[in-house]
This record gives sequence, C-alpha cells and structure tokens, in this order.
Amino acid sequence: MTTDTSRPRRRLRLSTREALWAYAFLLVPLVFFLYIRLWPALQSFRLSLYTWHVDPAQRTFVGLQYYERMAAEIAARGDLYKALRNMLRYFLIVVPGQVALGMFFAVLLNSVRRFRAFFRAVYFAPYVTPAAAVAWVWGWMYSVNFGVFNNLLFAWSEFVTRIGLPFLAIGPQPFLTSPQQALPAVAAVVVWQQVGFQVVIFLAGLQGVPREFHEAAAIDGANAWQRFWHVMFPLLNPVLVFSVVISTIATLQLFDQVVNINFTDQGGPLGSTLTIAVYMYQQAFQRFQLGYAAAVTVLLFVIIMAVTLLQLRITQRRVEY
Repeated sequence: MTTDTSRPRRRLRLSTREALWAYAFLLVPLVFFLYIRLWPALQSFRLSLYTWHVDPAQRTFVGLQYYERMAAEIAARGDLYKALRNMLRYFLIVVPGQVALGMFFAVLLNSVRRFRAFFRAVYFAPYVTPAAAVAWVWGWMYSVNFGVFNNLLFAWSEFVTRIGLPFLAIGPQPFLTSPQQALPAVAAVVVWQQVGFQVVIFLAGLQGVPREFHEAAAIDGANAWQRFWHVMFPLLNPVLVFSVVISTIATLQLFDQVVNINFTDQGGPLGSTLTIAVYMYQQAFQRFQLGYAAAVTVLLFVIIMAVTLLQLRITQRRVEY
C-alpha cells in the first residue's frame, strides 16, 4: 500500500493559530497569578482551620472554631465589629470622594492646552509617595498643639475676633484624638493621596473620546454641561467601572495610613479608625494568634470578592455607539 506524498498537509487556519499563540502567552502570567494570589489564599484558609505552631506536625485541627469566634466577636460588637463598621464608613467617604474629585480635575485638565504634563505630574506625585511618609506628615499637620490646621484655625479666630465677628471663631480641633473626627481625618488623607491616580485614569479616558462627538453635540446646541453628561460621561463608563472597583479594593485593604498616622494608638482612638487589615495585623503579630488572623484574612477575601462582583453587576453596562 502506497501513500500519496504529493497531497498537501491540512494546515490550521490563521485565526486558530493566533488563538493558540495567545493562550500560550497568557498561560505564563496565569500560572504566576495562581501561584502568587490563589495559592496563598488557599493556604490562609487551610491555616485558619488549625492552631498555629512553627512545627506543622504540632498544629491542632480546630475546624471552624475561629470562624465561630469571629461571629461571636461581631455579635458582641467587639473590635472586629468596629473594623467592619469603619470599613463601611471609609468606603462611603473615600470611594465617592476619589472618583468624583478625580473626574472633576480630569475634566479641568482635559481643557488645558499648556503645561498639561506638568499638572498631571503634580496631581500624580502624592500617589507615588510612600504611604508611611504621607501619613507621618499629615499626622504632624493634624497635631493639636503645633499642627498646621490648628494654627490656621487660631489665626482665623484672631482675625474674626478683631473685626467684631467672634461667633465665627473656631477653636483648636482634636482631629486624630477624637473618636468622631479621627476617621474622616484619615479618610481625607487617603482621598488626597489616591485622587492623582484617578485623575490620570479619567484623563486617559477623556482623551480617548472622539472629537467628532463633541463637535456634533456643539452643533446641536449642547452646552458644556450637556456635552459632558450626555456625551462624555456615558463613554467613560468602562473607566468609571475600573475606577470604582480599584478604589473599593484599595479602601477595603486600608492599612498603611491607619497604622502610621497615629503610631502610638493604631486604629484608635477607641477603635474609631480600625480596619480589618489592621485588626488582622494586630491579631497575628501583636497577639500571635496566627490561626485566627488567617480566618480574618479569609473574611476579608470574601468581602472584597463579593463587593467587587456586586459593583461590576451594578455599574457595568454596555455603551451603544
């Protein structure tokens, strides 16, 4: 029996080969992501089922005991309850503040024709500054005795008193030493530092909007606000979704600013600035309850995943061109 060697081999289509090469290149970062992200998460869940010991052979299986402890802590309104409550407050302040200010400044910068790169660098500089350094500087500015803000309030009080309006005087504020003012003060620092990232993201989205859309809306008689709301804002939906999700994840993981802005009372006063990440750190490295801290890590992972999926479902919508 002879074979016909003159018959051409069947070759894969170009689209199939491109897809295979794409999957091949995506496989490497996928394996890296699974090893760096998913594997530690699984190990944290495994660790949360055991009492911690340096020798793995001496670890004791406790099942869901740590999760029951978390439920009891929340029911008793302990520190974990305060951390969860504070995270909701941080979310309500930081995420809308970042997104709204980032979009506002991006729209302003988009209309600037000269020194645009300089202004973009100025807004972006706080984002690349180490969070610990930012927190230390702002902690000094919030100081009751010699902080910049209280000095300004003192100067303002003297001015309004001299002109005969003493009722407008504002006395020194406790800021970080007040359970009522500490959380908004920390949230303001986070917004200030992160808004530069939002500016760059929204500015890139605005520059991607075709100029023809603006010109068509202007010809139809739309003013600046109408062009933004009915033309630019709908086209920025993908950027908006990305911005909200990224800022939410960063807010739920808030740690550096809380720990460093008031180093002598981390998470205080009276737990008013405590976050889940700080609570987990305290349990693991101050009380050496690593099994319980791993359970808190799993809780934080579940919260971030649930909130992210919910946000994507609510905010993501298809834009019709």
